[in-house]
Amino acid sequence: MSEAKAEVGAGEVMTEVEHECGDECGDECGVGAWTKVKPVTLEVIKICIEVKTRIEKIIDDSKTFIPLLYSRFPSQFEKGTNYFVKVLVDHGDGVCVHVKIHQAPICNGGKLRVTGILFDKTFVDPLKPF
Repeated sequence: MSEAKAEVGAGEVMTEVEHECGDECGDECGVGAWTKVKPVTLEVIKICIEVKTRIEKIIDDSKTFIPLLYSRFPSQFEKGTNYFVKVLVDHGDGVCVHVKIHQAPICNGGKLRVTGILFDKTFVDPLKPF
């Protein structure tokens, strides 16, 4: 899989689509293509809220965190959608973690799993697949 690069600002989402063409992506792209950067959706915010306590247990931090940047793209090895989320840990020092969240297809229950976390990131570190 080639690496795609895009600028993502706070409150925006970019997606590489892993679903049937026509669902969200319209006619301009196909499966595996990046969509244009767009505002964060309510769906992505709800996913982050749902897995918040799981992330806090993994990072072993009682402080709250603020999901800032969202991007999602598929894995070639599993079905569903992988969300890569930049999370600001509320220490006031700009420390972030990058979180990978997998959502199974809705037809299979849409279960959410936290499948990876990268520690010691900063606000300016770009989200990359891991």
